[in-house]
Amino acid sequence: MTMTWLSMGPSRRPAAAGWLFAMLFLAVCCFPAAAAPGERAAKALPSVLYFTYSSGYKHEVVPESEQILVKLGEDSGRFRVTVSHDPAIIDAAQLARYDAVVFYTTGELPIDARQKRDLLAFVEGGKGFVGVHSASDTFYQWPQYGRMLGGYFDEHPWNQEVTVKVEDRKHPATRGLGASFVIADEIYQFKDWSRADVHVLLSLDTGSVDLKHPKVHRQDGDFALAWTRTQGKGRVFYTALGHRPEVWRDPRFQGLLIGGLEWVLGK
Repeated sequence: MTMTWLSMGPSRRPAAAGWLFAMLFLAVCCFPAAAAPGERAAKALPSVLYFTYSSGYKHEVVPESEQILVKLGEDSGRFRVTVSHDPAIIDAAQLARYDAVVFYTTGELPIDARQKRDLLAFVEGGKGFVGVHSASDTFYQWPQYGRMLGGYFDEHPWNQEVTVKVEDRKHPATRGLGASFVIADEIYQFKDWSRADVHVLLSLDTGSVDLKHPKVHRQDGDFALAWTRTQGKGRVFYTALGHRPEVWRDPRFQGLLIGGLEWVLGK
């Protein structure tokens, strides 16, 4: 390497050389090289854990949903998704690597009391939680989970084409859906649920279904299909849609998931 000396006079050149060498040493050894723009963007992306585990009914769509959610993160460039089926990942040290957790689960998951405390602490400490479809068909014996999520599954009277009302058209999850839309899916109703405890985004247009179906339990005609709520410092988003594979492939549902995730991530 060729160096050009500053014109300081003969007596000062050795000192200048030492000073310049020291500065070069500090620059090379003590400061990391700047990351390329793409690397910086990748490192800055929020990290999302997609946890799928079925202690009860196993939905056929789960494997495809895993592929789709990972791809949504990659294509949107808004978050990174890691898929896990291992209950051991519900642990304070493991969860610390993520900014949000997504559940597509059923039944009483095999996690212990400490892990349950860790999951609640994760959300209440300021992280995000997203429940999709049968996440509400999970942990009936752990009431705190139901309160965090906003309610529990209580039968699905309909599996058909329905009209969905968009109650909040300004929310990031529902922008672009219009006042209503038609979709075919398995439609849940809920127990231990109150509109006063959640912010409803989507609800069922009861004019599109038979309210005399024998599995209808709610008498108030209030069938929410997506909502948000806060839990401590954290945010919770839930959608009852997502039973059918074609729903997961639907750009409207994909937009709902992306917007819901961005909301729980504080975007």
